[in-house]
Amino acid sequence: MNLKQLSELLHLSQTTVSRALNGYPEVSAETRRRVLEAAQRHGYKANSNARKLATGRAGAIGYVLPVGRNVDLDPHFVEFLAGLGEHALMREVDLSLTPAPREREQEAYRRIAASRSVDGVYLSSMRNDEQRIALVRELGLPFIAHGRALDPAAGYGFVDIDNEGAFFDAAQLLLQLGHRRLAFVNGDTDFTFAVHRLDGVKRAMAGHGLPDAALRHHAAAMTEGNGYRLAMALFRDADPATRPTAVLSASMFTTLGIVRALDQLGLKMPRDVSVISHDDVFPFLKPDSFTVPLTTTRSSIRAAGARICERLVNIITGEEKAPLGEIWPVELVVRASTGPAPRAG
Repeated sequence: MNLKQLSELLHLSQTTVSRALNGYPEVSAETRRRVLEAAQRHGYKANSNARKLATGRAGAIGYVLPVGRNVDLDPHFVEFLAGLGEHALMREVDLSLTPAPREREQEAYRRIAASRSVDGVYLSSMRNDEQRIALVRELGLPFIAHGRALDPAAGYGFVDIDNEGAFFDAAQLLLQLGHRRLAFVNGDTDFTFAVHRLDGVKRAMAGHGLPDAALRHHAAAMTEGNGYRLAMALFRDADPATRPTAVLSASMFTTLGIVRALDQLGLKMPRDVSVISHDDVFPFLKPDSFTVPLTTTRSSIRAAGARICERLVNIITGEEKAPLGEIWPVELVVRASTGPAPRAG
C-alpha cells in the first residue's frame, strides 16, 4: 500500500496522513491514532529517506550504552529495551546505541550531537552527581530521563517510579507484622533510585520509633552473587536473638542469591526470615516461581521503556512541550514470604 492508497482508505489528504505518520503536532491525537493503526494493519511502510528529507529528522533516538570491564549486561536494561523497542517499531523509529565507558561518556554525547544521527536521547540510571542533563541541554539534544536526579528534581521530562513510597510500604508491612530487626540489601547508592528507596525504609522505621542505626543496610550492584554474599554475611554464624528477622531486597536477581543463602543455612521463609523483593515483572523470573512465593513491590520496567519511547518521540515532534515529570505508583503484592516476626527464644 502506498501513501495515496492509505489516504484514500482513510478519507484524508495525503498531506494529513504524511504529517500524522511523521508526528507533526498540528495533527490531532485521534487522527494520528487512526493513521498509525491503519498503516500497521495494512502494512504501509514509509520511504525513510523521503521522510528524513521532508522532516529534517534522522528518524532515530539514541542511548549511550555503558561498557567496560566493570559493567555487566543488566537484565533490567534488557527488559526496558524490549518495551522501548516495541513502541519504537510502532512509531517507525530506529534505536541507536553508542557504547562508551563512563570516562568517555561526554565525548559520546558530543559525537552524537555533531553527527545529527539521532533526534533525541534518553538518559537512565540517574546518579547523585548527575552531569548529563546539563550536557545534553548545552548540546541542544532533546531528551527524557528514566529516573530522577537528586538535584534538580524538576525542570526536565522524566518517567520514574515512586521508589521511596514503594519501600516505605514494604518496610511498613514488616513493621506492622512485628519485625524490628530489618536488613536492606539495596542497589548502589551512587544512583538516586537506591537513595530514594533507603529514604522510604528509614521513614517507615522513624514512624515506629526506630533509629536509622537499627537498619542493617548494604548497598551493592543488584546481582545474584551480591545477594548471596550479603545474606551469608548477615545470617551465617549470627545469633538468632540479634540477627535480622526480615530482609528487603532491591531486585529479584539479588533475591535469588538471598534465597539461595537462606536455603543453605536451613532458614525458612517466613518462619525464620520474612523477605520482600522489588519485582519488575520479568517474564523469566516470577515471584511465584520460588519455593515460597515472594511478597513483592511490583512495577513493570517494560512498560516504562514503552512510555519513555512514546514521550521522547512526542518531545522531538513538539507534541509534548512542557517538561513533565511522571512518578508511577508501585503496587505491594503480599504473598507467602512474609509473616509475623518470630518470637524470641
